[in-house]
Amino acid sequence: MNILANLKFVSSKRKLGISPEIQRRNKLSNKIGEQIQLIQAQNEGRIYAPVRLKTIKNTETGERRTIESPKRVREWWHVSDNGKIHVVLKYGSKQITFDPKGTKNAIEVTSKDEMLAVFESLKQAVEAGALDAQIEEASGALRAGFLK
Repeated sequence: MNILANLKFVSSKRKLGISPEIQRRNKLSNKIGEQIQLIQAQNEGRIYAPVRLKTIKNTETGERRTIESPKRVREWWHVSDNGKIHVVLKYGSKQITFDPKGTKNAIEVTSKDEMLAVFESLKQAVEAGALDAQIEEASGALRAGFLK
């Protein structure tokens, strides 16, 4: 009992996790970060191909092994008919709208340098919580698709 007398005992409760709101912010912020890296790679003439770890099972032996496979990153922009670049913000497969009516879903830019600045400012806005209502709406629409 002498050993336990030297220890300090306290009441502790572990936090179960972060809030869903912060999880959604982090998810969108990471995806915007991928878009920034994709633009930077295209500007430098490189191919941006992040890898993900994938576990596969050999059907003959039953052995599992982990391999690296390239992850597909789709562009969140397209060139419109007038030659301007339209940048959209996506949460999962749903586009985020920027007005209450839900009609304005893109940001118009003229160059890739301007597009890079737009993505960086969008990332800051997401991390600051400025787009929480839009993220919640897109998340709800995404979840509704799984409930059918």
